[in-house]
Amino acid sequence: MCFTGLESEEMNRGLILKFENLVQLRGVCRQLRTLSHRRVYRAQWEPVQSSAQPVRSVLLYPQLWQKDKLISVALSQCRQLATKEETKKKKKKTPVTKGEVEIRQKMTVEELAQAMGKDIDHIYEALLYTDIDLDSVEPDSILYEDHIKLVVKKSGMKFKSAKLKEEKERVNTDAVKRPPADPAALTPRPPVVTILGHVDHGKTTLLDSLRKTQVASMEAGGITQHIGAFLVHLPSGEKITFLDTPGHAAFSAMRARGTHVTDIVILVVAAEDGVMQQTVESIQHAKNAGVPLILAINKCDKPEADPERVKKELLAHDVVCEEFGGDVQAVNISALKGENLMVLAEATVALAEMLELKADSTGLVEGTVIESRKDKGKGPVTTAIVQRGTLRKGCVLVAGKTWAKVRFMFDENGKAVEAASPGIPVEIMGWKEVPSAGDEILEVESEQRAHEVVSWRTYAEQQERMKREVEVIEAKQKEHRMEYEKKQQKLAHLTWRQRKAVLYKANKHLMFSRPKERTEMDKNVLSVIVKGDVDGSVEAVLNILDSYDADDECKLDVIHFGMGDISETDINLAEAFNGVVFGFSVKANESIKQLAAKKGIKIKLHNIIYKLIEDLKDELNSRLPPSVVENTIGKNKIPVAGCRVQKGLLDKKMKFKLIRNRDVIWKGSLSSLKHHKDDVQVIKAGMDCGLSLDKYLEFSIGDGIICYEEKEVQQTTSWDPGF
Repeated sequence: MCFTGLESEEMNRGLILKFENLVQLRGVCRQLRTLSHRRVYRAQWEPVQSSAQPVRSVLLYPQLWQKDKLISVALSQCRQLATKEETKKKKKKTPVTKGEVEIRQKMTVEELAQAMGKDIDHIYEALLYTDIDLDSVEPDSILYEDHIKLVVKKSGMKFKSAKLKEEKERVNTDAVKRPPADPAALTPRPPVVTILGHVDHGKTTLLDSLRKTQVASMEAGGITQHIGAFLVHLPSGEKITFLDTPGHAAFSAMRARGTHVTDIVILVVAAEDGVMQQTVESIQHAKNAGVPLILAINKCDKPEADPERVKKELLAHDVVCEEFGGDVQAVNISALKGENLMVLAEATVALAEMLELKADSTGLVEGTVIESRKDKGKGPVTTAIVQRGTLRKGCVLVAGKTWAKVRFMFDENGKAVEAASPGIPVEIMGWKEVPSAGDEILEVESEQRAHEVVSWRTYAEQQERMKREVEVIEAKQKEHRMEYEKKQQKLAHLTWRQRKAVLYKANKHLMFSRPKERTEMDKNVLSVIVKGDVDGSVEAVLNILDSYDADDECKLDVIHFGMGDISETDINLAEAFNGVVFGFSVKANESIKQLAAKKGIKIKLHNIIYKLIEDLKDELNSRLPPSVVENTIGKNKIPVAGCRVQKGLLDKKMKFKLIRNRDVIWKGSLSSLKHHKDDVQVIKAGMDCGLSLDKYLEFSIGDGIICYEEKEVQQTTSWDPGF
């Protein structure tokens, strides 16, 4: 059989047309099938069971299809038709073994479908029974374990957890202290003494007199700003290591840390003031650390001094002096004039001898970080006290999550030293990062060993953090699930469409109020960045901020803190959060100040802690909404036929209120104010007038008219940091 060219061309065209129609029909059928499954299940459709399998056809409910046609078309725009490659993937179903599905904690919709041997639409249908918004779910969307288990259960299948690759248990490579040394190998060491007491009772002046320096004159505001350690050589040849701790209430946490590395506490109490708040705190710190006390009653040279009263007041706090049958030595001194300082030093040495303070000066070094800071010329620097071993140049140390190879060591006068034995304070250079004040220092054998220790500590911290995060997530999920189930129970009697309508009405107001709420929230939040010269100073400021308890007035949010001068990063961060940068004993160079001015960021630099807190309170107050107060300008208490101003004046531009029997029955404006027959703006005291209100009200004899204005008065925060 043969065909002409024309007949052949017509046949080909016809075949192509039929093929195109078939392809279009197949695509439409697939689209209708997908839409029918999703829409019918969303309307809580239960398929009719036949002898073979459930009939899934939208034609069973033509009225439902017609009713939801527009919605289905809208949904179809959110879902793209499957490509050929996706169709092939769907055909390759993973065989299911005895109805068991291997699940993991996180799986995508597509991965779950493959694991169950189902198509993606089946997963969507099962997800209708969860609180997930299906309109935001795509094949690559991640499902969490509780939703995965629910999908598998609704499908009539069982699940089992996939065997995770068991991570090889990591060997603990942390560094630890050595076992206690043989008592025969111990040698005497200088005592470590901490000076504690109330602010302005003379602690720093006492140290000045002992070491013959003038630290107080160099301190901002006369208050010691951070911990320092000093070795004092007495004329008798004895050595005493002093921890110079701040006397301000802001540094109570640092004082507590100081007592835990000390052997003896000298409690300084001013003879004319007696026991004060921070005196009691200092006593408590010493008791908690189990450290013996020596009482130094200062300022005994003043006429109003009463040392006996101080001793009696201390009895109430279980500090019993020797003359009252106790074991606390009391020494009357004058730190300013240098009176009886040697008596105090001898008392300290005598107590140290009774304590028999000894240490092992051999082997690997153990110590404690007293303070840490970043120095522009020296890099990360720490002041530390050696407690065991002898520290030398070249030693490899670890503290917290950082390590150091000791490059240089300096004493309290900045003089380089070659070695530091137990009880000796020393400044250490060579740290990779700045450790925290109070961190334990341990010497290790090599740099490789130091890397192992730091790596293990970082890993252990990460594991602990992950554990805490998992607990928080699980608690939140449980809370969310319970809340969701309660809502579902309340709406259980409604259809899916009715539930949607109820939820929309309940949450409709939130959609419109969110931008406004966001604006109000930003207005009532103070975001701060804290920068300090040393770790202890930053910690002290943060401890004060932790006591903030007025979030209902203005939320205080610390978004970043650290050591060192104000940097460009701090300014950029403050700009992102509309925050304020607070610096304590640090600087900001001109380029940083110009950048801050350009971005509208405030930089607050302070050298005294309570000045910084006062500035912070001012910032909090500036974010509080002003309160409106009424300022009475004039009163009018006359019959309605005529009025006379008794006090002040009546100004038509101001606000007015009508008083009857001491109750305010009207507030508003005047529609007219007349003197004789003329319209006037102001009526002064003693003048007659006639007036009418902007609202119809019957006047009674004895009514009072008060003219007032409203002024906005800045509120102040109720937060009291204790200054």
